[in-house]
Amino acid sequence: MDQPPIDLDAYFRRIGHAGPTKPTLATLAALQAAHVAQIPFENLDPLLGRPVPLDAAALQDKLVRRRRGGYCFEQNTLFQHVLEALGFLVTAYAARVVYRRPPGIVAPRTHMLLRVDLPEGPFLADVGFGGPNPTAPLALRAGIEQPTALEPFRLLDLSGELALEIRQQDEWQTLYRFTIEPQHPVDLAMANWFVATHPESRFVNQLIAARSTATSRMALVDLDYSVHRPGCQPVRRRLPDGAAVLGALEREFGLSLTDGERSALSARLDALAQRPG
Repeated sequence: MDQPPIDLDAYFRRIGHAGPTKPTLATLAALQAAHVAQIPFENLDPLLGRPVPLDAAALQDKLVRRRRGGYCFEQNTLFQHVLEALGFLVTAYAARVVYRRPPGIVAPRTHMLLRVDLPEGPFLADVGFGGPNPTAPLALRAGIEQPTALEPFRLLDLSGELALEIRQQDEWQTLYRFTIEPQHPVDLAMANWFVATHPESRFVNQLIAARSTATSRMALVDLDYSVHRPGCQPVRRRLPDGAAVLGALEREFGLSLTDGERSALSARLDALAQRPG
């Protein structure tokens, strides 16, 4: 079934982009920076047991019209639709998340990222990783350090896989590992269903939100709120209750929540507040 056309004007208003739209590296960089600053990473629907559709109409309604956020499959699928509507050549990849996992754990491919082919070469574009999300496209070349407005990144060639790393506080940390195998929508739908519904999925059991601007990264995991700025120690505080979390989601992450969404979240947030800090 054909997807409905993307409302580019509405998307540009959502992310605050008023610049060029030709399919160039400069346009891609501007869109990625604006997207991650204005459309937050969040998992409220899996946390509430709600379905997470990936069709273009649903994504536009949720992330653009209703000013909600989403996680990688939602964010990067929407971004892919936008880029293709502008004339970019885009390929979806899947990755195994390594960030903050114990060594030796083989994770399933539960992260979606994008390859964008440009005259300058192929680039990695990702608006849906959450906390340490790249704020700029990265050349799909291994072995070089690539600066961004926040931290530098690099890709490592691991003999059949590529690993994306970020340097935080003078230490390189691996975010995820991936192969350059194109993913079809049905592949992504299966992985999306797993992370949105599996009883052991982190997205089903924890509240997670993140947003990256040109100067800082904000993150929320359950009631723990943090702000990360390059060259500085993270500032962390535990929010006292569910009402404070709802306030942070709206104020710090820019989410627009309906009365129904606020009510549905209250019970889950109260339960999270009872967990040990």
